[in-house]
Amino acid sequence: MLNVKSLLSIIVPVYNEEEYVETAIVRALKAPLPEGLRSEVVAVDDGSSDSSWPILEELAARYPERVRVFRHEVNRGKGAAVRTGIEQAAGEFGIIQDSDLEYDPTEYPKVLGPLVAQKADVVYGSRFALSGERRVLYYWHALANHLLTTMCNMAADLNLTDMETCYKAFRLPLARSIPIRSNRFGIEPELTMKFAQRHAAIYEVPISYYGRTYEEGKKIGGKDAVAAFWTILRCYFHQDLYVEHGAAILAVLAGAPRFNKWMADTILPAVGSRVLELGAGIGNMTQHLSRRRRLYVATDIEEEHMARMRVRFQGRPNLEIRRCDLTEDADFAGLEGRFDTVVCLNVVEHVEDDLGALRRMRRALAPGGRAIVLAPRDQALYGSLDKVLGHYRRYAAGELEAKMEQAGFRVERTIAFNRVTRPGWKFNGQVLRRESFGAFQIRAFDALVPLWRRIDPLLPWGAVSAIGIGVAE
Repeated sequence: MLNVKSLLSIIVPVYNEEEYVETAIVRALKAPLPEGLRSEVVAVDDGSSDSSWPILEELAARYPERVRVFRHEVNRGKGAAVRTGIEQAAGEFGIIQDSDLEYDPTEYPKVLGPLVAQKADVVYGSRFALSGERRVLYYWHALANHLLTTMCNMAADLNLTDMETCYKAFRLPLARSIPIRSNRFGIEPELTMKFAQRHAAIYEVPISYYGRTYEEGKKIGGKDAVAAFWTILRCYFHQDLYVEHGAAILAVLAGAPRFNKWMADTILPAVGSRVLELGAGIGNMTQHLSRRRRLYVATDIEEEHMARMRVRFQGRPNLEIRRCDLTEDADFAGLEGRFDTVVCLNVVEHVEDDLGALRRMRRALAPGGRAIVLAPRDQALYGSLDKVLGHYRRYAAGELEAKMEQAGFRVERTIAFNRVTRPGWKFNGQVLRRESFGAFQIRAFDALVPLWRRIDPLLPWGAVSAIGIGVAE
């Protein structure tokens, strides 16, 4: 359900558009919006040499509550202007609007519809899908567009019809979490590739298009098509997907489906029918644990993670998504005694007051319910990877069990999980002092998980993680 105060940030990159920019921005301000949404314009002048900047300043003065303007002192390119706009935008959603009148803001409701309905993370307005009207223009320009879209589709495993469209609408927290490197028109394939590689739900809707000729001021040309091709290759071979190092590590680990299934299979025998999952992230374990449950509540403290889960698990009537912070008593209001299982995997080590967190878990359980808590083991393994991930601690032998008992649990059993990665964790975190894992390293490890599952109990050293299963008394 959309908050009545939800804000759309209309990001307008501007370069030498004195003839069109005022009309474009006024049209954007007057554009219809889905119910419950209001808008602001974030215009970025990219070092214009004409009167574009004074016009933008005048618009900001005329609409002080709705127009904010920023300026690059030198021309850096559309990508740089959009990057600045995304950084400065205040909204929940964003849409890119060129300042040249080629795209019609009256179509915002169509483009934004799947976003506000929580069906999509990203929506593209396609000039080539069968609907609306478009001005018939250059064959070779259209052919280049189709070729680039096809190459991008092949690299990203998509079936878009118009990768180069200006109308890209998205949830702003998602866009801000992605590093944007392209300064010019390479931003189009870069955003597309990175949205796809982040497994965002991408929708496409048909729009009308009123293209300009080169005589009328069209700026994109052949060299931009070549640059776009190289951007596709760069994004394919070098997946630079997260601004935050910790998020990048978690994402790489999430890209190990066999390992996640191994973890899920290990705890599934203890999972009941009414489950509260704390720290669900984007739902990589939720997808395995929530099936055939009477009630499953997946929680997190990151708005971006919760938004991703709402899209990912739409249409699942047994699954509820909500915010729940293990450090906040208020977040557990209304949860007392509702569940027969609390699942908390790789979370308590991030909480300074872990005993308080365990006591809050206990409050959510009915008498006799189980808490399943997985945490990193052995402080001797603590290294650079733990620091980047924000771990306060790794648990000594018996420490997790003792704290669970203090919190009101009878520890039913403890499972030593994942011995096989101990040498690699120690070498990466203490010898190499790395701050991330390589995607190839994780894929190779994950491919061999069937072997690791067989030999893991036989290895002579301690496990990387401990799983405590406690019964609420």
